[in-house]
Order: sequence, then C-alpha cells, then structure tokens
Amino acid sequence: MSHPVINTDECVSCGACVEACPADVLELGDEAVEISDADSCVGCGACMDACPTGAISEIADE
Repeated sequence: MSHPVINTDECVSCGACVEACPADVLELGDEAVEISDADSCVGCGACMDACPTGAISEIADE
C-alpha cells in the first residue's frame, strides 16, 4: 500500500492537501495534517502537488 509521508515540522495545517486528495485519505489534525485512511491512498501525488510548503515529500510503500 502507498501513503503520503508528512513532515510535521514543515506542515502549516492549511488544508490544501486535504482538499486536493481525491481519496479522502487526509484530515486536519491539531498541529499538522494527519493520515486518516492510508489503505485508501491511490498514490496519485495530488497532495504533494497541492502542498505549498513541500511537507509531503513522497508516496511510500509499506
């Protein structure tokens, strides 16, 4: 399974990646975006493209 890898030190919780994700894998957390359903990730990279700070650096395989 693939899933986004989020650098919580760079995430500003703007929600751009949450809005861009077609599979609803991400949600806004208290301090950073969190992965809510990694099993549903389709590995498209839309979250990476939408992130203004580059906090999502890759799609990793488990």
